[in-house]
Formats: sequence, C-alpha cells, structure tokens
Amino acid sequence: MAHTVSVTTSATTRHTPGSVRAPRVAWQVKFAVLVLIWGSSFLFMKVGLEAMSPVQIATLRVLTGTAVVLGLLAMAGGRLPRGWQVWRHMIVFGFFLSAFPFTLFAMSETRVSSALAGIGNSTTPIATVLAGLVLLPHERPSARKLAAVAVGFLGVVLIAQPWTVAERPDLLGFGMAVAGGASYGVGWTYYRRFLSGADLGGLSQPAAVLLVGSGFLIPTSLVAWWLDRDHLATPWATHGTVGGIRAWLPLLAVLALGALGTGLAFMFQYDVVRAAGPVVGSTITYLIPVVSVLLGTLVLGEHLTWAAVAGFGVVLAAALTINSPDRRAREAGSNA
Repeated sequence: MAHTVSVTTSATTRHTPGSVRAPRVAWQVKFAVLVLIWGSSFLFMKVGLEAMSPVQIATLRVLTGTAVVLGLLAMAGGRLPRGWQVWRHMIVFGFFLSAFPFTLFAMSETRVSSALAGIGNSTTPIATVLAGLVLLPHERPSARKLAAVAVGFLGVVLIAQPWTVAERPDLLGFGMAVAGGASYGVGWTYYRRFLSGADLGGLSQPAAVLLVGSGFLIPTSLVAWWLDRDHLATPWATHGTVGGIRAWLPLLAVLALGALGTGLAFMFQYDVVRAAGPVVGSTITYLIPVVSVLLGTLVLGEHLTWAAVAGFGVVLAAALTINSPDRRAREAGSNA
C-alpha cells in the first residue's frame, strides 16, 4: 500500500551513501508508474488469494520487497540505520507501515472486493490528523481540518451503509481495509514524533521498515501454519486447485506485489518527492483508489454501489482538504 513521505529538498542535490542518483527518467513518468503500481496492488492481492492465505501473501510480499530494497541499498553503497535509540522506534514505525497494513488489506479482500479495499486506503490523511491529536499535541489542527475529518468519517459511514443489509459491504472486511489505510497515518505520525531527527536518508528507511516487517511476519506465518498444519503440509503450501499456467498466477501476482509495489516503488517514491516536493508526492494517495476501482471493475468484474462511489467522493474531498495548506500557512509562505 501506499504512503507518502516528506523529504526536504534543496536547489542542489547531494548524493550521499544509500541514496540513488538522480534518475534520467522524468519524475512525471515515475509518478504515473507509482500510481499504477500501488493502485494495482489490490488486484495482485485478490489474485494471490486464489491460492494463498492473507498471512502468506503479506509475508511473501514483505520478503520480496526486502530483497529488492536491500539489493538497491547495497548497489548504492548505503547502510542500515544504527543505534538502539533509532531501532526501538523503527520497530513501531515499521509495524504500522508494513506488517500490520499488509496483513489487514489481504485479510479484507477475503471479504470485500479489491476496489473497496483500495477505497479503504484513502482514509490515511484522516487517520493522520487523529493520530496527531495524540502524538503531536503541540500541533493543533485547524478547525477546517477537524471539520474535514468529520466529513471524511461520514463518507466512510456512507460506504459502509450500516442502515441496510442488502446493499452494504461486509462490515468486518471493509473495517479491516479502513484500519489498514489508517495504519499508515498512525505510522507516519509516529515517525514525525520520534524519528524526524534521525539520519534515515536514501533507502535506509524503507530497508529498515521492510526488515521490521519481515521480523513480524515470518513468525506470524509459522504460527498460522502450525494452527492449520492439518490442512497445510508446509508453511509455504498453497490451497489452489486450478491446474496449468493459471496455477502460477497467484504466486506471480504476489511476487510482483512485493518486487514492484513494495520494493521498486520505494525508490520511485523518493525520486518523485526529491524532484517535485512532498505536496506533489502526497497526491499519489488520492489516485491509488481510482486505479484500484478501475482495475477491479475492468479486470475482475467487480461492482460498486452508488453509495460506495458517493462515499468515496466524500472521503477523497476530505483528504484533499486535510492535505491542502491552511490560510495561515499560505500567508506565511507568501510573506517569507
């Protein structure tokens, strides 16, 4: 899934160990590729569920992504963060940015469509404001942003449609998707509170995040297999019954999810933020659900109710309002 980072940019870019040299490909191209990669991740998970469990998908995803990012980090001559003071907070940060949301999104898609799971991802900005009230009490959000949070919550309720049984989605499944999107907001707020001053340049940060995710998910997958060992011979055994080339599609989908959506996408994300700034980078969050809905509808034949579409529009408007600069910030910028 997707999340955004704030990286300080300057007129002169220095290449430090662990950073990737400025790409020759235009940042606009990488922006478009990022949207497609992260938007298609929900399709990949749905295909993977044809033969794998949610925990297996999350584990293989994070292991593949870890291998890719560590390889890129080694090629760039970088290193992982050092010191227990950094790593003790990185454990919490990595949990909320990898192990927890990766598992929740995969679990949610056993009960709801990939399109609806993608919409759940759009709640990240709303959760960021709410987490900031607890973790960043000195940063008081404006009344406009608090109102946007309330409106966004109403949008989530409109999607869930708790007042009807016939048209509403599975509430547990959609709730897990919303929690997965909210997890990114909590994680990045925790980062601002405890890790903003740490030296985590280049690919050091995503490499550490994915290593933490691996540390959580490997034992989790072993426990899940042990509890279901009567049906699965090994932790990596699948439950697919389709033969031929189609039997490989779930595995290929999850490998693509890990290598592209969890590995290569990290490098692209940092390139975009360095070149265009964090504000442009944050707009990726709004486009991911659009891609997931289109792919779910066109490729998987999924269907969304009008209430879900309307609710998504409300949540999207709320997220845009939350991430837009306040009047005081705009005035300060114009007077600088």
